[in-house]
Amino acid sequence: MRENARVNETKGEYQELVDEISELLGAPATLENRDFELIAFGAYDSDSEIDESALDPVRTRSILTRRSTTAVRTWFESFGIARATGPVRIPPTPEAGVYRGRICLPVRHRGLVLGYVWLLADEPGPGEEQLDAAMEVTARIGDLLADEAQAGADLTRELRAVLTAERGWPRDMAVAELRTALGVRGEGLHTVVCVAPWPSADPDDAPSVRTIPGATALCTVPWGTTGQSLALLVRLRSSTVLTPATSAAARLLREAEGMRGASGPGTRGAAGQATGALGATGQAAGTRGAYADPAAGTRGNSGPAEGTRRAPGGPAAGTREASGGPAAGIAAPRGGLAELGAAWHEAAAAAGAALAERGLGPIAEWAAIGPYRLLTALPAEAAHDPVVRPLLDPAHRELARTAEAFLDCAGQAGRTAAHLGIHRQTLYYRLSRVEQLTGLDLDDGEDRLLLHMTLKAHRL
Repeated sequence: MRENARVNETKGEYQELVDEISELLGAPATLENRDFELIAFGAYDSDSEIDESALDPVRTRSILTRRSTTAVRTWFESFGIARATGPVRIPPTPEAGVYRGRICLPVRHRGLVLGYVWLLADEPGPGEEQLDAAMEVTARIGDLLADEAQAGADLTRELRAVLTAERGWPRDMAVAELRTALGVRGEGLHTVVCVAPWPSADPDDAPSVRTIPGATALCTVPWGTTGQSLALLVRLRSSTVLTPATSAAARLLREAEGMRGASGPGTRGAAGQATGALGATGQAAGTRGAYADPAAGTRGNSGPAEGTRRAPGGPAAGTREASGGPAAGIAAPRGGLAELGAAWHEAAAAAGAALAERGLGPIAEWAAIGPYRLLTALPAEAAHDPVVRPLLDPAHRELARTAEAFLDCAGQAGRTAAHLGIHRQTLYYRLSRVEQLTGLDLDDGEDRLLLHMTLKAHRL
């Protein structure tokens, strides 16, 4: 009850601030968060001389459905609103359903864009002094949005308890406590993001993480025997749009890189590549499942970039973890909080797969890691099958790489030789050596399966 009362109080504060902006500028105002979800809107003055037919369907749909479509979001973001620090004027575009001009007031807190105030305003519109006064109000809205995000992010203890509790009644009790703490914020779809390795055991060491839109709770969880990972609980609008989670993962990777920056360029490794490649394209070069932060003026993309399929048989040495850089994993969406334990295992497995297999990272979704969904569930000793063990000796690294490339290429000698840049006869010689070392027959499907899975598991 207390939580619901606080939520209602906050909504009332947003409404008052939006109404204040509407009165200052003499135009209907709408407040949306950074993911274009409606928070509050000012009442439209029906006595105005403005023809009601001029109200465009984009605003109407936003109010009725409480969110904008991906196409609308992309169109508005093309005007640079995510990077702007002052009002942005957007002209009417009837073909896009935008029949009236708009002014967008970005809502920021400590340099981070947290939302937008939209005004229906034809030229010439409000003057500069009016807009300056309205921007002062948006600063108060930014403080309120940041406080709300902080309130969810403070649930470190509750989230950690859910993710680390044993199955059965201990986890059920932890979930019930988190659900009570979140209140209405615990309803709807959620996913979990895992970033590993995380540079600190204290999430408070990364204060800007607290203002990630959509984040409702975060904590650190042990990773391996000595390291830490960061877990972030993110609310989603739909099960097919993971943009809030992927945007959060991209920001977390940059945050982790910044925390590690003092180590110098010689140790930045793949993390530097991951964050540096998340530039203007929104897709890391040569990877599958990399995303950009919409605050950087780009749009998240959950699909693979053209021509970026993973190269087969990459070496285990030189992976993201070996070079010290982090990776992120995203679990499948869940309704409610009951399955957060399973979601955490998926996110952690996806992060581990991205660390092991360069072509999957720096951000990997559970649904996109293929055979690693099974391999990450196996015990560590599964990677040390006695038959394959001789091939895993460092002295035979090139043979192991050749075998994995051959199996990744579905046993096609021509493709494998071209990928490795070797003559076919060299390939045949190496494969015969693999058979001699392991006693496996590479013409036998089950022997191939054992070898392929063991080589993949060895990365993990």
